[in-house]
Amino acid sequence: MPSKTLSLHFLDWLVIGVYFLVVLVLGIYHAGRKGKTDEDFLIAGRRLSLIPFVATLVSTFYGGILGIGEFVYRYGIVSWITQGLFYYIFAAVYALFLSGKIRQKIQFTLPDQLYESYGKKAGLVGSVFTFLMVTPAPYVLMIGVLLNLLLGWPLWLAIIVGTLLSVVYVLFGGLYSVVKTDVFQFLLMFLGFAVILPYAHHLLGPVSKVLANLPKKQLNPTGYFSIQQILAWGFIALWTIVDPSFYQRCSAAVSQKTARNGVLISIGFWFLFDMMTLTAGFYARAYFPGIDPLMAYPVLGNAVLPTVAKGFFVVGMLATIMSTLDSYTFLSAITLGRDFYGRLTNQLYLDRLTAATRWGLVITTIVSFGIAYWLQSVVTIWYLIGSLGIPVLFFPLWTSFFPKFKISGQTVLAQMILSGLLSVLWMAAGFLHKAGGFPEYPLGIEPIYPGLLASFLIWMGGLFAERKIRREGLNP
Repeated sequence: MPSKTLSLHFLDWLVIGVYFLVVLVLGIYHAGRKGKTDEDFLIAGRRLSLIPFVATLVSTFYGGILGIGEFVYRYGIVSWITQGLFYYIFAAVYALFLSGKIRQKIQFTLPDQLYESYGKKAGLVGSVFTFLMVTPAPYVLMIGVLLNLLLGWPLWLAIIVGTLLSVVYVLFGGLYSVVKTDVFQFLLMFLGFAVILPYAHHLLGPVSKVLANLPKKQLNPTGYFSIQQILAWGFIALWTIVDPSFYQRCSAAVSQKTARNGVLISIGFWFLFDMMTLTAGFYARAYFPGIDPLMAYPVLGNAVLPTVAKGFFVVGMLATIMSTLDSYTFLSAITLGRDFYGRLTNQLYLDRLTAATRWGLVITTIVSFGIAYWLQSVVTIWYLIGSLGIPVLFFPLWTSFFPKFKISGQTVLAQMILSGLLSVLWMAAGFLHKAGGFPEYPLGIEPIYPGLLASFLIWMGGLFAERKIRREGLNP
């Protein structure tokens, strides 16, 4: 069924083919120009200037285009609050309080910060949950769905081919290749939605008419969600603080000022793109009820766009997904190969790093394929990953930058294990007792809350104990 949703002309295919060719050429060319040090491979030699910084951060952190379409189609304007507004707030906090501190340090990755602050055991546990946070499963699913839509391939084959096309150059060029392709894809993601909105306006009517045709709940700020669910998504937006791509880009920036200003400027571009995707989602919901929500944007594009313009819209969706897929797959492979295996075996040499990263890519692909094929919902994957990873990583990472609030490595290790275990058990209990097809969590409480509460309480207890010890040491 999905394969019949888009009808493409030869010229549309030409546009898509040229896109893939340019991305591969850019990525492979810059793979051949990479340096020979960890700093070159992982953080582009710390030479990322403002324009590429913004382009790669914006495109990397906005890969869920079909998921956003699914969210807008199902729930309306509340999707902007849960997937936009909360993230702007935490991105601004990141820019003002963390970006400069990260650029000052010599670490390459987010787990490096945990290892330095809390020791090897906490760093290893943190690496496992960092891997979870950057699993490209949602983007693997989206590229598979889109290629299935375009070519009619089985979903499993579309996922494998799409993933390989997105990451083949990254293993050799590292962040250099990611940044060069991201700048190109940043332009295309905005072009794709700049193309569809005028045609939708011309053929389907102005936005005011669209809003009048929407169900009332679509325009309700809380929509179909309870306040608890909205706040849960708000806590999931803490993802910004623990996202390794933010850490990597700030480490790669040419200066602290570039890191801070780059994140702040990126918020403006995210807002602009959110308004474009929200409007397109409203058009799809108003005029094409009853479709698969994941297909909202493709169905709209097929209905309103002429030849060539349709090709550019498809390219815009592909660029949005692939720019995140390559970055997250690279980060996942690095997390497994360098931050976990390399630290575990005390082998962090560049030649071993490359081999370990390739094995990390294989494992990442298998795990991501399994998650994507099992859940087959981008929104569900986001929610589950955020609910598990954020309670474990947020307090240890945030407090590691502020010496007054740091606690011992042993306490942090307990904090990570207990909060993670509680979140996993809470989530498992919900899936074992489903109501109407949805998880029924204990006491009706979403799983992110008990995990965050446990992490907070352990941190507070550790902080109180350490301050008491210091006071007693000063006053024997």
